[in-house]
This record gives sequence, structure tokens and C-alpha cells, in this order.
Amino acid sequence: QVQLVESGGDSVQTGESLKLTCVASGFNFGANCMGWFRQVPGKGREGVAVIQDDFKTDYRNRVKGRFTISRDNAKNTLYLQMNSLKPEDTAMYYCAAGGTVRSRCPFWWFHYNYWGQGTQVTVSS
Repeated sequence: QVQLVESGGDSVQTGESLKLTCVASGFNFGANCMGWFRQVPGKGREGVAVIQDDFKTDYRNRVKGRFTISRDNAKNTLYLQMNSLKPEDTAMYYCAAGGTVRSRCPFWWFHYNYWGQGTQVTVSS
């Protein structure tokens, strides 16, 4: 049974940091694209960061330089270090796993197969 469990979300102030963790099981973690997505009420789910099996990464422009995605395949764990948080980062953050699209990890949520239940990040002004 596939399982993705996120943790680390919290309520913080602008400029502070959080580190999200996603512990995965039930699939070949190391062979999958892994990504972090976020969603706010009334808006669609958007990609935040993705990481490939070769550890190459991609980020949404609004988080570049502030967020870092990483993975520890030995622990089947995905991380998202979030620094210099802004109110616009407030969202439910989801961990996801999937395959490549044209040999690259996609940034669109639709291509991902497995999802966690989310962890809430709230950033106050």
C-alpha cells in the first residue's frame, strides 16, 4: 500500500523558516519523481518544487532562492526547506510521487500518481 505522510507545517511569521518532511512507503521511492505542491482554498494546486531520481531539481519562480527540495532515498524521505517565508506561501502543502514526462519530472500535479494528505503552512504578516 502506497503511503505518503507529510509533517512539519506550522504557523509562522513572515521571514521565518520551516522544514517539511514526507515519509514514503509502498513504492520504489528512489525511481520516482518527487514533488511538493501547494493549494489554497478557491485556487488550483500548483507545483512548488520537484526533484528527479538523479537529484536534479526545479522550482516555481516565486520560491527560487528561498526553498530547497531534497531527498534521502535510504530513508524514503522527501524534504522541503522553506526560508524567508512570505504570506503568499500560506497553503496546504502536499507531497507527491510520479514518473517522468518526456524524461523530466513534471511540474503539473496531474502527472503525479501518489499523494499525501497535506500539511498546513500559515505565514502571518
